[in-house]
Amino acid sequence: MLVKGADWFVDGASGIAAKFGIPQLVIGLTIVAMGTSAPEAAVSITAALKDNAGITIGNILGSNILNILIILGLTALIIRVPVSKSVIRFDLPYMLGISFLLLIFGYTDNEIVFWEGIVLLLFFAVYIGYMCYISIKSNAAKNCREAELQKSSISESSTFHSKNTSLLKPLIMAIIGLALIILGSNITVNAATVIAQHIGMSERFIGLTIVALGTSLPELFTSVSAALKGKADISIGNIVGSNIFNILFIVGAASIITPIPFESRFIIDAFIAILSGLVLLLLVLKTKTLEKWHGILMLVLYGGYFCYLLQ
Repeated sequence: MLVKGADWFVDGASGIAAKFGIPQLVIGLTIVAMGTSAPEAAVSITAALKDNAGITIGNILGSNILNILIILGLTALIIRVPVSKSVIRFDLPYMLGISFLLLIFGYTDNEIVFWEGIVLLLFFAVYIGYMCYISIKSNAAKNCREAELQKSSISESSTFHSKNTSLLKPLIMAIIGLALIILGSNITVNAATVIAQHIGMSERFIGLTIVALGTSLPELFTSVSAALKGKADISIGNIVGSNIFNILFIVGAASIITPIPFESRFIIDAFIAILSGLVLLLLVLKTKTLEKWHGILMLVLYGGYFCYLLQ
């Protein structure tokens, strides 16, 4: 379900992007990112509704660390991942900024309260607004290029292909693919959690590793599938966008429902999440590419974090 779902989801999302002339990076940072973050959203918001919001921070921080160090690490190990200038200049610094904001909110009173949730949701609205601006700007540039081609009597079937294709097929593929991913990840999370509980692992360890990995499986399979299909913008956009969505929307929405406990031991995990994003930014700052050795380094760093969790 995870493998085939990711395959269909990437193809469907790419088809939607082509149909509307939306840059694949924007699709990766929004639709794909939100879709693959559905398990985190379901787990955290459901927990908040059931007055069990304590798992929210561990789930989000664990997922964000995994997204960068494990998922991008594995993806870079399989194939070189180009990173666009816009991600380096805006999206990664934005992700780092809101990660630090989450740490400040949690550190000041050991919980994320209603007004802080409103602030997070406002930052999410700003981010979505920026993505809309980028999409509109890209569409305007594309329309100008097509107008120039028509004036020059140059006909390229590939230029106008996306407008003639049906939206129904990629839309169905994306919906079915996402449903398979979420269902597959839920089965994995439930099974792994039961096994971990039988072994006697702590709830914090389960939340930061097994549940976090399980809810990050959609990002993993989607990013690797996108990279193998040569759609690197979707791959990197999926991870960065998911991390932003996790903090701003999921924590924001859950904290509006009920205050979310931010235990003191999560401070180190929040620092690790920030450090992971900083490492990613530094690695791609000059080369604008994630290389194989970058992937190895990120996996080694997660190994160190995992050893810390075992203590």
